[in-house]
Amino acid sequence: MKPARFRIPRRMILSLVLLAMAAVAQADEHLKPFVLAQKAAGDVAAVTIDVRQRLQAGGFEVVGGYSPYAGAEVIVVSNDALRQTAAKSELGGYGAVQRVAVTQVGDEIQVAYTNPPYWANAYRMADDLEGVAGQLAKALGKVQTFGSQKGLTAKQLRKYHYMFGMEYFDDPSELAEYADHAAALEAVETGLAAHRGGTAKVYRVDVPGKDESVFGVALDNTVECSGDEYIMREIDFKPLRSTPHLPYEMLVSGNQVYALYARFRIAISFPDLSMMGSHSFMNIMCAPKAIETALEQAAGHVESESEDDDF
Repeated sequence: MKPARFRIPRRMILSLVLLAMAAVAQADEHLKPFVLAQKAAGDVAAVTIDVRQRLQAGGFEVVGGYSPYAGAEVIVVSNDALRQTAAKSELGGYGAVQRVAVTQVGDEIQVAYTNPPYWANAYRMADDLEGVAGQLAKALGKVQTFGSQKGLTAKQLRKYHYMFGMEYFDDPSELAEYADHAAALEAVETGLAAHRGGTAKVYRVDVPGKDESVFGVALDNTVECSGDEYIMREIDFKPLRSTPHLPYEMLVSGNQVYALYARFRIAISFPDLSMMGSHSFMNIMCAPKAIETALEQAAGHVESESEDDDF
């Protein structure tokens, strides 16, 4: 007697094939940094109030906001899902928030926000934040993703740098070091309150279960090379505005104060920006060092005699 053969039902085979195809498709999906939620009429102030209310009704906490320049408002939100994912991720505090912007562009007002899966992969988070993406789309809408013509895959984002010799996610600016976490937090709070380096505090979010906090930092437009308006006026020139690029962050992790180096932080928001020509990185070449200096001052960095002022 021949042993009975085990046969897998055709429906099960088909299901397994479809699951495998879906996994491959998801891995190859090209993500873009921002989402256009809607184009609205009216004025920026009224639309901003409406957006805040919709975010809160949609399960988000508004942790801060500011106007980086005329005609633009940035709203920063967090929730338990973002904070819990941040807690499971190395230097995950950068991803503990999402940024939403209301921007006047000609006669229309654009409402846009950071695309959670894009930034989850750029910040090497433990989760792709698809659930958060769904929440934002339900609260504000989703017309299209934008910010890059082709986009980047999750794999590309997790090892992203703009070009050879430029920084990765894990090559941050080391702004200052203190005896412990409490001292580091106090120094940053004091520096931002005093507007050192032309900075101001936009928000603070503490990551649960970790000695880690992320601060949103406004950069004053009167400070040469580092101001929010100076940089965005040059590089944010396309019909759909990338205002949710702002604000920059400082991360207090343990007793260290960090920031993503600007050659990474700007490039990850504007991956298609050319190196040379009009509206290019070359036209803001003074910005990375200027931003680092401003954030160092806010973090209370004390320069030693051995440090080279010109490097």
